[in-house]
Amino acid sequence: MASSDLVSRLDACEQTIRRRAPGFSPRVGLILGSGLGAFADTLERAVAIDYAELRDFPRSSVVGHAGRLVLGYHRGTLPVVAMQGRVHFYEGYQPWQVGFPTRVLCRLGIEALVVTNAAGGINTGFAVGDLMAITDHLNLAGYNPLVGPNDEALGPRFPDMSHAYDPGFLATLRSSASSEGVLLREGVYASLSGPSYETPAEIRMLRGLGADAVGMSTVPEVIVAAHMGVKVAGISCITNLAAGLSKQKLSHDEVSETADRVKGVFTRLLARFLSDLGQPT
Repeated sequence: MASSDLVSRLDACEQTIRRRAPGFSPRVGLILGSGLGAFADTLERAVAIDYAELRDFPRSSVVGHAGRLVLGYHRGTLPVVAMQGRVHFYEGYQPWQVGFPTRVLCRLGIEALVVTNAAGGINTGFAVGDLMAITDHLNLAGYNPLVGPNDEALGPRFPDMSHAYDPGFLATLRSSASSEGVLLREGVYASLSGPSYETPAEIRMLRGLGADAVGMSTVPEVIVAAHMGVKVAGISCITNLAAGLSKQKLSHDEVSETADRVKGVFTRLLARFLSDLGQPT
């Protein structure tokens, strides 16, 4: 796609959102993964927009992804735009489409992006239901949302990924977890394309490469945010043990059930993190 065409599509989508929420200027963007979308329901004075109402905004076909953009205030003061669900490459979208929603959030003026996901645990020290702060990632999905012509108005041709997950945000996440009494693991997230789950051999390979958790999302969104100069924090919910680490067959039902079970802890951590993030510096 021509870069000018991408910018015009972004403009049209942004204008629709601003018409629906006039004067609203979000400071933080949230991408809420499988089973984690309930947090958006805690936002006050909220305006909800179905993805279907937004031109070129891709729609999720996965259970556990509501497919709504919610704009509102966290605890009355911090303006937040939250995505209840995301799209994935395996749904048949092109790389630029997978990154498009994140570009829209960045165009709305966010200063920080919080990405969340459901992930399989590779680190044998992790348990189902643990939360993991993402410290770095491995892009093994076989695609990159920046492939194609680059528009310098959006970001540089070769964005630096040395600190894809902001160290300052990571320190705040640690402090927020400690304040709330939430056990917070830390580790590297590996992204594969899906939709099939990984084989035990692939999990052994990923462990050898340094991965602590694995999933089918998040990385393209982080790449786009880095391209557009927006800092990122990442949280994975370990919803299942990866292939070969338990006798149980992998299923999306297990992912959804675990996410639902831990949503209270997840909501508490995310709420505290946003409050801490919103404090004056």
